[in-house]
Amino acid sequence: MRKLFLLTVFLITLIHAKAQELPLKKEPVFQAGEVLQYKLRYGIITAAEGIIKVLNSDLKFDGKPTYRLVVDAKTSGTFDIFYKIRDHYDSYIDKDNLTPYFYQENIKESSYKREDKARFYQDTKKVVSNKGTFTTPTDQTFDLVSAYYFSRSLDISKLKIGEEFKLNYFLGKSIHQLQIKYVGKEVIKSKLGNIRCLKFSPSIEPGRIFRKDSSLYLWITDDGNRVPVKAQVEIIVGAVTMEIKSADGLRYPLAKEN
Repeated sequence: MRKLFLLTVFLITLIHAKAQELPLKKEPVFQAGEVLQYKLRYGIITAAEGIIKVLNSDLKFDGKPTYRLVVDAKTSGTFDIFYKIRDHYDSYIDKDNLTPYFYQENIKESSYKREDKARFYQDTKKVVSNKGTFTTPTDQTFDLVSAYYFSRSLDISKLKIGEEFKLNYFLGKSIHQLQIKYVGKEVIKSKLGNIRCLKFSPSIEPGRIFRKDSSLYLWITDDGNRVPVKAQVEIIVGAVTMEIKSADGLRYPLAKEN
């Protein structure tokens, strides 16, 4: 359940560079004080909820100021009775280039507990965690939280339908890569109204959760914020959908349909 929740909550990490890196915008599309809330549905049942925040931080790494990115995830309703999840994630990123310096997660799932930490050294292409030291393929490797915010601030104004992208991120004990295809534009009905969105389709690997022919889609706002509005993935039995509940502290107006 935890892995499925993480996958859907962080689908927004999937917008990155093609053969070459896409440029960052002149300033981040997010700001300190932004708070996004999501719900995760299995069929018609709300299974979990997530809150994602941007905070100013007093911590400096290599003398550089940082943002603190915070994610809290928990099960709800019937799922909370049978398998309680209370997960917390922190990522500290450079305020200028938005790459991560430090990541930690505190996992509490039923009787299971775990704490993991990772320090990113982008200049030497290394990630040092409590599980070992890992070599990265580029000088822009992310944890799932920082990848989300970095991706949102990329200049994707020249994307063409059918183009595919790649993302490198550190998770667990290895570096992973995902490929994503830009599908087009679509209006999505949400708690915030009817929102004009960009639609993406990340590749997924079949296994214990996904079918061989499973499809996964992500919709983000077609405005300056690039906020994820919805994500949907087919699993072995049924489908899981992530939907936005609220968005506060946004830098720009939402792309609402009149």
